[in-house]
Amino acid sequence: MASIDRVAVIGASGQLGNDLMKAFQDCGAIGLDHRLVDIEEPSSVLQALRKFKPTLVVNTAAYHNVDLCEAFPARAFAVNALAVDTLAGMCASLGIAFAHISTDYVFSGEANEPYGEEDATDPVNVYGCSKRAGEQLMRRHAKEQFVFRTSGLFGTAQSAVKGLNFVERMIRGAANASALRVVDDVTFSPSYTVHVAQAIRTIVESSRFGTYHVTNAGSCSWYDLAEEAIRAAGFEPRVERTNSDPGALPKRPRMSALRHGAMAAAGFKEMPSWRAGVEAYVAARPA
Repeated sequence: MASIDRVAVIGASGQLGNDLMKAFQDCGAIGLDHRLVDIEEPSSVLQALRKFKPTLVVNTAAYHNVDLCEAFPARAFAVNALAVDTLAGMCASLGIAFAHISTDYVFSGEANEPYGEEDATDPVNVYGCSKRAGEQLMRRHAKEQFVFRTSGLFGTAQSAVKGLNFVERMIRGAANASALRVVDDVTFSPSYTVHVAQAIRTIVESSRFGTYHVTNAGSCSWYDLAEEAIRAAGFEPRVERTNSDPGALPKRPRMSALRHGAMAAAGFKEMPSWRAGVEAYVAARPA
């Protein structure tokens, strides 16, 4: 990759997109939200790429509501797979490097330890299947590509679709003395979007293309994350443990923690711990 002097972030108004804009602000960051580009419409994509002439496109856009993906699979695959294929193909034809944000949900959750980049993907719901399809389709176009898998994102720019992130919901619940019941049998790698964005910046600058797991280091349950968030915000944690419903649909992976083998092999320093991510979030969140 020759340079990253013009970085286009698709989905710039989202949690991760907002922090990617900040991470690349000295690289002529171009924020592309749905008002400027419709990733499901090839002509809209081509028009935006020709107009802004980026050297790198980072795609954070996704249809990521797991329940809605199950109800509307065609829509999930249109956004998470077919649109990614279009983006990757057009970037390749125009000589633009392409980076795509994927998910821990490409894994089945049946493992007993965190997943590495080399582990086989085997999603258990439509969302995960559509995201895996996006990864597979984009790879046929070019070698100058990055796939960044994330997990349990939380950032200060609240999602317009999902609303408050989990960490924020737990803090506000504790502040209001709400009764909180949180599952303790699902393990993942919660990640602060500022830390993820900074790591993505470091990796793309190296031009070491490939698939990377980019999450805060370590793993925990949703219950652990809730307690840590509440404690970091200065409240006394009063959270009741509960178990997830094994028969609930859509199915979700029970273990989707990610390890950072590709980052380590490339010589990048380890990400901050998930607890450090929570502390940084609490320090940065609006009053």
